[in-house]
Amino acid sequence: MYKFNGKEYPCCTSLTMGIIGGKWKTVILYHLIQGTLRYNELRKEMPNVTERTLSLQLKTLEEDGIVKRKVYTSKPPLKVEYSLTDFGKTLIPLVQSIADWGDFVVEKFSK
Repeated sequence: MYKFNGKEYPCCTSLTMGIIGGKWKTVILYHLIQGTLRYNELRKEMPNVTERTLSLQLKTLEEDGIVKRKVYTSKPPLKVEYSLTDFGKTLIPLVQSIADWGDFVVEKFSK
């Protein structure tokens, strides 16, 4: 049994998928590989995700220590930026491999 952030997983693969699985988490991580993005910049990169879903996924990634949220309150309007933590950066090779495989599928098997 594997434990991470108070949750138990039956194997290492289920732990990984528990952290980055789902429809949007890996997409968020893919866009953050390039660097820090503001919330609205992420929304523009992901037009099909609802605001509620994006907010919830970012919150979960932040709770797991993958994404860092920085709020600037010095002057209105409120500015929020998201970036990968050092722990989150360890996922870059995995996320890049997933993206590369998607490119391969489109190139070789798309009709």
